[in-house]
Amino acid sequence: MSDTELPQATSQIVAADANVRVDLALIADLVQRGGRVLDVGCGDGSLLALLERQRGVDARGMEISQQGVNEAVARGLSVVQGDADRDLIHYPDDAFDYVILSQTIQATQNPKAVLSELLRIGRRAVVSFPNFGHWSVRLSLMAKGRMPVTRNLAYSWYDTPNIHFCTIRDFVDLTREVDAEVESAIALDSTGQRMGMRLPWAFWNLFGQQAVFLLKRRGK
Repeated sequence: MSDTELPQATSQIVAADANVRVDLALIADLVQRGGRVLDVGCGDGSLLALLERQRGVDARGMEISQQGVNEAVARGLSVVQGDADRDLIHYPDDAFDYVILSQTIQATQNPKAVLSELLRIGRRAVVSFPNFGHWSVRLSLMAKGRMPVTRNLAYSWYDTPNIHFCTIRDFVDLTREVDAEVESAIALDSTGQRMGMRLPWAFWNLFGQQAVFLLKRRGK
């Protein structure tokens, strides 16, 4: 997509559980039924459990924290301990239909390399992240002169796991660098509602608090 092209719409959300986080429901909506899925940075396995329950996928997970692995395994999920920056290289090409990185890319050491690996081992990659370009973040920086703490960026600067903050437009630029095609994109506003599908990137960048992208390798 160029800066003049409009973000693409997604299909309707399929998740029926009102207690499910809205971004996880949107990700589930992007995954076709019965696919083979790897969730990188899967935490306690909430998304994997949702995908198994509602999409009937063959769900696998990778999580860096032992506590997260233990909680996911206790759910009956197939999850291994691993680091996205180091361990994705061990998976073969096109091993999965979808590789998911939910609210994690900003916490990786090398986001560009990680994104390239996602696109190598998955036929599709789904990436979600908080938008550091949201107006509230900009206003907080301008008014207070300090790193902002918001609902989606809830850590102080000295204890945050997030080491590579990005905006929606930054991420779009990164997709071009790794030769990825944006098949679909969603932005959520401060109330958790999807923003208009015909709005330009610049509007999403200012008013979207988080984003979800469905990607594939160009020409694939």
